[in-house]
Amino acid sequence: MAQEPRTLMEAVRYFSDPDVALQHMVELRWGGTPACPTCGRTDVRFIKTRRLWECKEKHARKQFSAKVGTIFEDSALPLDKWFVAIWMVANRKNGISSYEMARALGITQKSAWHMNHRIRLALRLGTIEKMDGEVEIDETYVGGKGVNRHKSDPRHRHGTADKVPDIGALQRGGRAVAAVIRRTDTQTLDGFAHAVVAKEASLVSTDEHSGYRHLSRTYTHQVVRHTAGEYVSGACHTNGIESFWALLKRALKGTISASSRSTLGGTLTSRLSASTRAKVRTATASPSPSRASSGASSPIGS
Repeated sequence: MAQEPRTLMEAVRYFSDPDVALQHMVELRWGGTPACPTCGRTDVRFIKTRRLWECKEKHARKQFSAKVGTIFEDSALPLDKWFVAIWMVANRKNGISSYEMARALGITQKSAWHMNHRIRLALRLGTIEKMDGEVEIDETYVGGKGVNRHKSDPRHRHGTADKVPDIGALQRGGRAVAAVIRRTDTQTLDGFAHAVVAKEASLVSTDEHSGYRHLSRTYTHQVVRHTAGEYVSGACHTNGIESFWALLKRALKGTISASSRSTLGGTLTSRLSASTRAKVRTATASPSPSRASSGASSPIGS
């Protein structure tokens, strides 16, 4: 664009033109040259009446929009509202609530809440594109071991009581993202996966947690059964994301010393940045069956 909008009114006026919003999306995502998200071919045909592109290769999903594989996917809201929402989130130093965003954009609070969370996730990832290729997803619990408490303490036991649940995803050979969550139920785990992983992902690997049981409806989903002593099954494993959890917990025990639910989000962000700079890659060798690869092997517990 010739000049970036500096005020909310300028952003609303600029992106109110659907053609301008679409062109901005093309520049933002593909650098001006649309490419098929399935095969990467760039000599695609634009269908002006439907605002879609069509790939010349013979494969499934030949037609695609600019939203496919991004945080805007599965949203009926037009790009002009999305870009104005992004401007609002990025330029409000104190943040913006879903109620305020809903009033400004003329949408429901539920839609605004959905947009707010996806935009924040994109800012954390540094891209609007979701993960594709082979992706690992795993959850863990962060907190001290119950057995290390005094015997008179009722929390002197194994389990997840008083621990903070976290969930993370790692794109093999690419980036990773993690978040602090309140519970590890199906709605939370399934929602996280759909927020960060594109439908075109070739493989989504998880453990046997029941919260992932519906992923096969959207993705090519495979499971490794840790309870049965299985840690690798062909291309399916979660060793990469579990390595990140192990590094995080070692840092919490040694370098950081103490953390809480309120500060753990910042700790996750800093550790993700460190892992990215170090170019941490997923494990390729099959681990020994005697090696515990789950978060439970961490000195401070899973």
